[in-house]
Amino acid sequence: MSLKIVSYCSSSKLLYLRVRNSNFVCNLHWRHLSLSCHRTVPSSVNLKYMSSCIHFNNFKHDSQLKFVRPVSNFSLQHKHTGADKNDKKFKNSNEKSQLFVDTSSLVEVEQSPQRILYNRIVESFPEGIQLAFAYGSGAIQQQNSLDSSKNMLDFIFVVDKPKKWHRLNIEKHPHHYSFLKHFGSNSVTRIQERYGAGTYFNTLVPMEGRLVKYGVISTARLITDLLDWESLYISGRMHKPVSLIVIPTNEDLLMAMKMNLRSAVHAALLLLPDVFTEEQFYTKVASLSYAGDIRMGLAEDKNKIANIVKPNMQLFCRMYGPLLLEEEHVTWWQTEGQLEQALTYHSRHHHLKCLPGQVLYGLLLQKYQVGVFPDLEEIIKRHAYDSECGKYVASSVRAIVKRSSLTQSLKGILTAGLTKSLRYTLNKVLKKLKSR
Repeated sequence: MSLKIVSYCSSSKLLYLRVRNSNFVCNLHWRHLSLSCHRTVPSSVNLKYMSSCIHFNNFKHDSQLKFVRPVSNFSLQHKHTGADKNDKKFKNSNEKSQLFVDTSSLVEVEQSPQRILYNRIVESFPEGIQLAFAYGSGAIQQQNSLDSSKNMLDFIFVVDKPKKWHRLNIEKHPHHYSFLKHFGSNSVTRIQERYGAGTYFNTLVPMEGRLVKYGVISTARLITDLLDWESLYISGRMHKPVSLIVIPTNEDLLMAMKMNLRSAVHAALLLLPDVFTEEQFYTKVASLSYAGDIRMGLAEDKNKIANIVKPNMQLFCRMYGPLLLEEEHVTWWQTEGQLEQALTYHSRHHHLKCLPGQVLYGLLLQKYQVGVFPDLEEIIKRHAYDSECGKYVASSVRAIVKRSSLTQSLKGILTAGLTKSLRYTLNKVLKKLKSR
């Protein structure tokens, strides 16, 4: 049986491969030797636990992927897609940090009162935070937001060991948690990992004279979301500029960040016409994680996406400019701020094959009847021949966002408590009414 590499990206300890065969599309991660897989059949099987069975002979492009247990060898046929153009072995943490800032959605905050405030807040939490960033209107400039100092500060903390981190945080900040703290860190972590988008939020927490909301997610879960768009909950937030507080040193995470932005480029281009402006491209990228979000119709500002994009064009350009220049099917007239793409079978096929596994699985469900399990290449070809394939991609993305936003919102009632949940929702509704 042959597996064909769709794209790859490597560093000193991580070899990321997106491969496909007739039954599944999967991502392979060298460092943790884990394999996450989305089968093209409804009864999808998660093969992460086969990690102990997999090893690579070497890092060469023609290396053989072998299973230690008695399973047929897989011949890997390399197809270079440009994903490794800037890949290299990191010599020190500064190089990692620079790569991270240059190729991800995280934008460093200069030494300022805002940065000092962020540092004080993060330093008040237990050790073990591998990545921390602030997002939302309290951290990133948004249009029509006159005084962001009155907005709540939103943070995401990425930790390797969520159970240990929650135990220490409950001891240090018990008032941050709802009644769930009485059941201990095991229960808190179980709710974080098993339900919603794998993130545990504490909201409306007073710190340093501001109201704070922070979400906690495990490093492994975030990497999966960045690569596969399992929920598009945190990975979607990282499609947009956010303020970096703690720079990660985990190379797997750094590479997953790069792949997340590349996936956003391919998805957005499939949803855009042949000619479009820079602003339209960034707007489409920013809208990916909001399409299907149940909160957009209920409590979010209707101009939210435009308010994010318009005042942050330079930050979006810093994030996506290098990736657009690499795209062979896109011509960028930078002086005019306009882009042009070839709407052909080949360009659609190129973008489709680079989409995350969860999006591809959604495409299968839309085109084929229950009980029909076609080859993945057949699925991609069938959509590539369809000039309206962007509609199917949009529908697949919406389904991912709708599911995760609903389950995460329901989980929020438990993690925040009923009183805080009602208060938080009321604030959102009032903000939406003011935007009209």
